[in-house]
Amino acid sequence: MHAANILHLGIKELRSLARDPMMLVLIVYAFTFAIYAGATAMPESLHKAPIGIVDEDRSPLSMRIAAAFYPPYFAPPVTITQAEMDARMDDGLDTFALDIPPDFQRDLLAGRQPTIQLNVDATRMSQAFTGNAYVQTIVGNEVSAFVQHYRADVVPPVELVLRARFNPGLNRSWFGAVMQVIDKVTMLAIVLTGAALIREREHGTIEHLLVMPVTPFEIMTSKVWAMALVVLAACALSLSFVVQGLMAVPIEGSIALFLAGTAVHLFATTSMGIFLGTIARSMPQFGLLLMLVLLPLQILSGGTTPRESMPELVQLVMLVAPTTHFVILAQAILYRAAGLAVVWPQFLALAVIGSGLFGYALARFRTSITSMT
Repeated sequence: MHAANILHLGIKELRSLARDPMMLVLIVYAFTFAIYAGATAMPESLHKAPIGIVDEDRSPLSMRIAAAFYPPYFAPPVTITQAEMDARMDDGLDTFALDIPPDFQRDLLAGRQPTIQLNVDATRMSQAFTGNAYVQTIVGNEVSAFVQHYRADVVPPVELVLRARFNPGLNRSWFGAVMQVIDKVTMLAIVLTGAALIREREHGTIEHLLVMPVTPFEIMTSKVWAMALVVLAACALSLSFVVQGLMAVPIEGSIALFLAGTAVHLFATTSMGIFLGTIARSMPQFGLLLMLVLLPLQILSGGTTPRESMPELVQLVMLVAPTTHFVILAQAILYRAAGLAVVWPQFLALAVIGSGLFGYALARFRTSITSMT
């Protein structure tokens, strides 16, 4: 009887979600366009930065300097005039503008100290900070090679061989796509369950459930499995069609094992959504509360920056957060093809955290229902 009630109440939740166009749009957007846009957005490192060059010297050296800027770090340089330099930067067309003065090569060969002016659009902070050093290095190397008539090839006493595993091309979209999926799973699990509970309260249907022969456990469990099923299905479709299909990101490990770990993670995060839904009294309150909870969960989980770079206290506190273990699990499976023998501690941690969150949310849910009767 309990299983039948949970099943029918869960189907009712799915039907209610199907009649909510805003939530459906949010689900589709989060697992399609948001993932693609987040993974392919402008990286923090230098990538195809636009640069304009004012060549007032027109010498072999100035042309050599201009030819040294090429993709992927810089876009092909555009030759501009000095009058266009400030206007193009004001319009946002150039991040860097290099002004090579007249007689630059002649002064250099005569032993003088000519200067080259570099203008940087500092509003593009990440590229401006990194690109400044790149431009100085490129110009310095080209000038040095021109003066010495050869490129110095210094052989170091120790040779360092670099091998990038799991992402040989250091393609940021490979990392960003999977991390975006992880973030969207957490966000929608909390949003859908919390919104489902608040929607019941705002529409007055929670009172209808209270007069039926169902328990708070059955009501909460139905919301948990129904919303978790929706997020799990959306996650699987997104991995197949957006991440692997559209973006051509290779998945090294077992998607089935990852989805199993996602299901355990959803058990914890949907319970968290129920708990937040019992605190908030309206959707605007729930949205503000979600910002206070979701941002630390995503930023401090290790998906944005490695946990090892965080203070030890933060690392210790975040061990009680389900997102920490889910990020470790997801990266190990999808990037490094880890099996259950490697990620079972994360499965166990998510199950324990989920059980604790479910029990606490159920107690809070019972209290909130009691106050309504």
